Amino acid sequence: MELTAIARLAAARTQARQRYSQTQAADLFITIGMGTCGAAAGAAESLEAIERELAKRRLAATIKQVGCVGMCSFEPMIEIQAAGRPRVNYGAVTSRNVAEVFGHYFDGGKLRRAVVVGEAIPTITTAHEHELHSLSFVAPETQERIPFQAKQLRVVLSNCGLIDPESIEEYLAVDGYAALERVLTTMTPEQVIAEMKESGLRGRGGGGFLTGLKWELARKTQHWPKYVICNADEGDPGAFMDRSVLEGDPHSVIEGMIIAAYAIGAEYGYIYCRAEYPLAIRHLHMALAQARALGLLGQNILGTDFSFDLVVKEGAGAFVCGEETALMASIQGERGQPWPRPPYPAVAGVWGQPSNVNNVKSYAYTPRILRLGAAWFRGLGTLGSPGTAVFALTGQVQNTGLIEVPMGVTLREIIYDVGGGIPFGKQFKAVQTGGPLGGCLPAAYLDTPVDFDSLRAAGAVMGSGGMIVADQDTCMVEFAKYFMQFVVDESCGKCPPCRIGSLRMLEVLERITAGEGTLEDLDELNRLAGGMEAGSLCGLGQLAPSPVRSVLRHFQEEFRTHILDRACPARKCKALISFVVIPELCTGCMVCARNCASNAITGEKLQVHHIDPDLCERCGLCAEVCKFNAIEIVSPR
Repeated sequence: MELTAIARLAAARTQARQRYSQTQAADLFITIGMGTCGAAAGAAESLEAIERELAKRRLAATIKQVGCVGMCSFEPMIEIQAAGRPRVNYGAVTSRNVAEVFGHYFDGGKLRRAVVVGEAIPTITTAHEHELHSLSFVAPETQERIPFQAKQLRVVLSNCGLIDPESIEEYLAVDGYAALERVLTTMTPEQVIAEMKESGLRGRGGGGFLTGLKWELARKTQHWPKYVICNADEGDPGAFMDRSVLEGDPHSVIEGMIIAAYAIGAEYGYIYCRAEYPLAIRHLHMALAQARALGLLGQNILGTDFSFDLVVKEGAGAFVCGEETALMASIQGERGQPWPRPPYPAVAGVWGQPSNVNNVKSYAYTPRILRLGAAWFRGLGTLGSPGTAVFALTGQVQNTGLIEVPMGVTLREIIYDVGGGIPFGKQFKAVQTGGPLGGCLPAAYLDTPVDFDSLRAAGAVMGSGGMIVADQDTCMVEFAKYFMQFVVDESCGKCPPCRIGSLRMLEVLERITAGEGTLEDLDELNRLAGGMEAGSLCGLGQLAPSPVRSVLRHFQEEFRTHILDRACPARKCKALISFVVIPELCTGCMVCARNCASNAITGEKLQVHHIDPDLCERCGLCAEVCKFNAIEIVSPR
């Protein structure tokens, strides 16, 4: 073996750690979240304002741009640490209040538009410490972890928000590519697979199949060339887990894929990422170029006889391409449609060759497991679902964002302890796990542990990691209709059960929300759902009825109210509600009339107004802008 390649990597890691430590110890150190969520909230403008404020104060600072730290509802976020002062995290730092934030940190001034998220203890003091513990955010007053982080355990997300994703040097500083070095210098492919099997890692793409067993099947297929594929086609509404990992820590995914390739005997690989993720794709291309320059990709990696290289394949945004066979069809330049199995990809995948397909998170776990050991990973989570779960927590919850919790925590802990509960004091109604193909669970299931088996037993699924919270104002019939509309739009149309069944189910739901449904429609929904589950070619069609099935199971009375009373209890279905003015409260201020796009509101100034139900579009804007609560939503029947 060529020792110079290993020595070169060791020298690069030593130098990277030294520079990383120097950066962290700078007299003034500032980080800013520049992931998609931060950029969308105006982080680029905040960065310019920070540079102007530094110049104004004549301060020299080291500024690091990092990925998403997970607290998306607080973006743009920055972190400031000056010598002799605590490290403080600030949220909602826009270009307009940067001076205010600096005044608070350096001068003790008041904050009016930004918020203190918490003080942070440095997360790296010993090797791997940042992966053995949560990020240590603490509140300044109590010195206790703030609720959003208290029950989290960041493993896959341990580098996101900590390192510069555009720097391979920073990845090396936190033991990046140490697992690959160990694998190539001390382990056989069979030993790698055995370690992965021992860890119990289950695929995080939604299926929950054992990752090590999948690798073993591909290893045993004696047919070359073989391919390693990363499924980064994250198409679930409200889901951004994979995107955030690729934006904030792309090298961890690449390292995991190289290890997988060594284990199964592959020389080529694809990262299939939807084109709607331009920042993730840019960071992937940068990371691949950096890895090649350091001899971690290409021919004779680290001086061994193992060769492997990767390319990024951009997808066009079809949800069905998240299904592995449709994804491989797309890689081949064909229309993204699934094909029947068997044969399974481990035997005949892309280009008809043995292929291993895993999710972004599954590959990101891999170097951690092989560096810290299968027993370490087994010690996290539950017996049947080791490790952690990464969720995009969205919907009607106080703290929306990206979270990572040990398997086995309950839905209640996630929604109330991490998420901060339901905004405006409203009541929790349901949570949907697993994205648009997942199930909805009511309040009675809030103490359900979050793991593969417990969620399945409750009638939901883990999925790839979407979690949408609904409050008391959510119409569950409309909720189910939304997801069925998504399925109709995203069905590839190849098999009739999905193509036709989803459309028929949508038509039934549309009749019910329009006040034209019958009780027979409930039986029809169940009949159509059974046909789709039994006859659809891929998981999209087989799981598409899940939201409707679960809503029917847990909220059947809401369906019956729509059908029998022609009323929507949540007052959301436009055909079943009307907006009326309460004469005793109306002051005739004209605000509602000025904001009505359909000119449905009439009345003279200082006189009681009237809403014409035939012209009203039922958008609800009038009720939003009325300062006197003079507009009421009622059932027209």
